Amino acid sequence: MPNIVVVGAGVSGLTTALLLSKDPNYKVTIIAKHMPGDYDIEYTSPWAGANYLPFSTKEGSRWEKGTWPELARLAKDVPEAGIHFQEALIYNRNKDAGGPVTDWFNDLLSTNPWFKDLVPNFRVLPKSMMVPGADSGTAFTSVCINTAVYLPYLVSQCLANGVVLKRAVITHISEAATFHHSGQKADVIVNCTGLLASKLGGVMDATVTPARGQIVVVRNTPGAMFTVSGVEGGEEGECCYIMQRAAGGGTILGGTYQKGNWESQPDPNTALRIMKRAVEICPALVEKGQGVEGLSVIRHGVGLRPLRENGVRVEKEKIDGTWVVHNYGHGGYGYQTSYACSQGAMDLVGEALSPKAKL
Repeated sequence: MPNIVVVGAGVSGLTTALLLSKDPNYKVTIIAKHMPGDYDIEYTSPWAGANYLPFSTKEGSRWEKGTWPELARLAKDVPEAGIHFQEALIYNRNKDAGGPVTDWFNDLLSTNPWFKDLVPNFRVLPKSMMVPGADSGTAFTSVCINTAVYLPYLVSQCLANGVVLKRAVITHISEAATFHHSGQKADVIVNCTGLLASKLGGVMDATVTPARGQIVVVRNTPGAMFTVSGVEGGEEGECCYIMQRAAGGGTILGGTYQKGNWESQPDPNTALRIMKRAVEICPALVEKGQGVEGLSVIRHGVGLRPLRENGVRVEKEKIDGTWVVHNYGHGGYGYQTSYACSQGAMDLVGEALSPKAKL
């Protein structure tokens, strides 16, 4: 029975381990420096919104297209996963074209995107529903995930399938092979280290860089999910989005998309701008006549999206004699690509373990 070690316990590592654990022939160990329940700037997944807003182009839509059915199933049939359906309203301002935020959003801002027949209730918004400054807009049914519920849910599903989770800090990817719970060397290592892929020996991917996201979590209810292609004032990479997490997880007000910025602490001036924009775009957040003083703040946060220059890396290679399957570089779309990328990684594990791969 093949021994597999998955490195990383964010949404990519946990989902990959879960899919692998459904094959009774695999013995799976997860090792990670950070686990669900931890809050650390190196550990991106807890800071995510998280939602389903497809950012890819049609040519690169494989991972997002393949993940929607499972997120929708969980929202519909598995309440303990902490995912619910939510109406998404997307507003595009033509003057934002070519900026860092519109480059991030890609097809999301189109009135004829590739995903219009994938998500439910897609429609183009009439002019009467535009927010100030918007030139076009769309709406569809999305999902929003309470990461504080969903990550432990993934852990529980892994545990039910016999996966063993262990804390470990490694400096080289090859070291992971020695951490399998059987005491034997792993046959395959799966690298789901996110941003740390830029620093991990044997990987050292210089094309991985942070895209800093600052958020404010509040108790207020927006009534829908809102995203705008750009904002007035502030620093480059600031944007405006609102989403309400499932199961009492609060409402996320964002945000920033600051490439190459490693700063872990929230900036109070940025936070104030985030809150002001949120109230302007969604007055229903507060009582009539109120401004930011009507927001009930739970906490401020910063997460570093693991952006990769050439997109997600799902591929295999031999390092120091052991097959390593990579699944990292998801930028700001780790949750909404999680199942398809993990299936892709699982397929590569199967290839690595085939007799042909050993020749």
